[in-house]
Amino acid sequence: MASENQTAVSEFHLMGLSEDPGLQTVLFGLFLSMYLVTVFGNLLIILAIISDCHLHTPMYFFLCNLSLVDIFFCSTTVPKMLVNIQTHSRAIPFAGCLIQMYAFHLFGTIDSFLLAAMAIDRLVAIAYPLRYSVLMNPRVCALLVGGTWAITNLQSLVHTCLMARLTFCAGLEIPHFFCDLMPLLKLSCSDTHINELVIFAFGIVMGLSPLSCILLSYICIFRAVLRIPSAQGKWKAFSTCGSHLTVVSLFYGTIFTGYLLPASPSSSQKDKAAALMFGVVIPTLNPFIYSLRNKDMKAALRKLRSKAVSFQS
Repeated sequence: MASENQTAVSEFHLMGLSEDPGLQTVLFGLFLSMYLVTVFGNLLIILAIISDCHLHTPMYFFLCNLSLVDIFFCSTTVPKMLVNIQTHSRAIPFAGCLIQMYAFHLFGTIDSFLLAAMAIDRLVAIAYPLRYSVLMNPRVCALLVGGTWAITNLQSLVHTCLMARLTFCAGLEIPHFFCDLMPLLKLSCSDTHINELVIFAFGIVMGLSPLSCILLSYICIFRAVLRIPSAQGKWKAFSTCGSHLTVVSLFYGTIFTGYLLPASPSSSQKDKAAALMFGVVIPTLNPFIYSLRNKDMKAALRKLRSKAVSFQS
């Protein structure tokens, strides 16, 4: 076993979502459709925001960044899964596996911090409307987004470097459809104590920080809304948070049910379902959530469509 431990690993094998050959065509069609909807829908959101000067506000600046990150997030796992299904191959190079792990945790964590930034934006807009343009100025918004990218890149880089130093045993089959931290650690023959401590520490800091920010923001929002005298004013103020609350509920609900519940014999399937939900399904739903319930976005999308039609004619 000692000699096997020192052997350089060239590739892993992703077991995918199902080993049933009859399901492969169905899975390919389903995830190809979802991927195209994710990319096209989020690109439409980005183009609508960029092209409409009325949407050049902090709220839509964060939404534009969220849509961009969702495209990258979904692209981290789905294209490789589609290629594996089409070529009937499960192999992924060792370097490619580390890159995929790096990108998945990078964009997943950025998503959570952007949701926290959007919660802060809604708090300032509702509780301090007269100071909104001062408190949420372009410099503050850029710092929030830039800081998010810097911190999350550091986290992913540390995880990747610590994973790269490990050695791995024979039978390098990952019971997942992409390279994730914990399934990779279970294949290691090295001492993973440091890796586990770092995962725990980053999980506490990077996981609880945005969630705490969102919860505190909405506590303050509820208090501010309750002070509004008219029922119509309360509804108007709180309605601006509806889409954000929906996405937050889906995102963190998936994380809690998929990753924080006690392990069971079906934990592998549960982890796959959770990763599919917030890595594929939620990025697909986000364009619909933010456009169908938002009059400004609907108007911007209509303008974008009119421009496209006039350009073609």
